[in-house]
This record gives sequence, C-alpha cells and structure tokens, in this order.
Amino acid sequence: MLEEDPELAEAVAPEHRQQAVLDCTARHLHLPAGIGRGRPGALVRGGYGLLLLEGLIIRRTGVGGRFGAELLGEGDLLRPWTDDYDPAMLSLQIGWTVIEPVRVAVLDDGFVRRAAPYPELGPALVARVMRRARNLVVNMAIVHQARVDVRLHMLLWYLAGRWGRVRSEGTVLPMRLTHAVLADLVAARRPTVTSALSELARAGLVRSTGEEWILAGERPGELARLDEMTAEPAGEAPRRIASG
Repeated sequence: MLEEDPELAEAVAPEHRQQAVLDCTARHLHLPAGIGRGRPGALVRGGYGLLLLEGLIIRRTGVGGRFGAELLGEGDLLRPWTDDYDPAMLSLQIGWTVIEPVRVAVLDDGFVRRAAPYPELGPALVARVMRRARNLVVNMAIVHQARVDVRLHMLLWYLAGRWGRVRSEGTVLPMRLTHAVLADLVAARRPTVTSALSELARAGLVRSTGEEWILAGERPGELARLDEMTAEPAGEAPRRIASG
C-alpha cells in the first residue's frame, strides 16, 4: 500500500521504510462510476477506513432539501460508516456518487495490526483527515462568494492546487467535472453554472476539453488570502501543483 502512496511512505523513518512497504499490505476495492447503493459503510468496519488511490467521489449531505457537497479524490481518507450517525435533533440526507471509477485501499483492523510496528503512520493518516477538514472549510469560504463565476474560478484553481499539472497551455485539472457536479460544489443551479463558465471562457480564464479543465493566467488573489486563513500546521507541507 505504501508503494501506492509514496507521501505516506515518507512518514516512516528511512531505515525502516523498505520493510514497512513489505509489511503494510492492504486489500483493494474497485467501485464503478454511478450512484452509490446503500450505505458505503457496508464496505468495511473498523480500522482507519478507506484510502482513495484513484478516482473521484462526490459526497452530498442535506438538511431540509438543501445540500452541501464534498469532492473526494486521491489521497483522501474516508470512514464511511460514520454516515450512519444521524442526530435525533437533525434529520440528515446523505448520498454519494462515484464520478470516476474508484480504487481504494482498505485500512481495516488487519492493516492496523500490520502497521503497528510503524507508529509514524498513525499521525500521518490523522493529518489526512485534518487536511480534508481544511478543504471543507475552504470550500465553504468559496461558496460564500457572491458571484457564481468567482466561486467557480476559485474552486477550479483550488482543486488544481491539489491535483493539477502545469503544462505549456496552462494549469490543467485532469477531471471530468460536469456542470451538475460543479453546481453542487459551488451551491448554485446548473444553468447558472453553465452561464458563469461561458463568461469565464469568453474572458480566456477557463476552458474544458471534456476530459480536463485548463486554467489560464495566475490563481485568483482571493485564494492566497484563504491560504493564510487555513494554513497548514508547522511541519506539514501542502500539496502543490506539479509540472509535467
């Protein structure tokens, strides 16, 4: 499993890393694209949860017919059985959709036992959970922007900061994000998102090939201020846009 996630492997001391790669095995699950059936918590119970190795999932949580959405991708850690928690005072509607076929590592109780000789892995996985929480806070801040085109521009650049690549034509986000998915993520209606994306395209800021999004110019200044507000703790470096 550590070969699949080199960043996680780097948490282990160099003198123990090779043995940790051999010891810390985990079974993999494949989830096809489509709407999730039943509770994803049925996939595994106990342990750390599910570590996304490939693919994309959008998770929606609703109250009173209004929904918030979260995009999960490579490197994110899920404990899906916690969706079973539904406070008596608040009726939650929870749904999830696999946007791109997903492969996950099952970090169950067996994995916890195999990883026990390498205690550095525990804090590294907790850091993944904290990173996911910060991503949610940033997404909330983006949603509070008044204009939908600004929300979309900020969101695409923020996602590119996690999963993007720099190429000659601009910063490329290799994701098939439909207008409906983007509408969920920026809390807007799909027709409004389509109009806003057309405005961004006319301005030469964003274009889609159907398979990826290409962002021109520099990231919005508003994101720099969000970076300051949600800065990583000392010692934990955020992911940066890669070249290639």
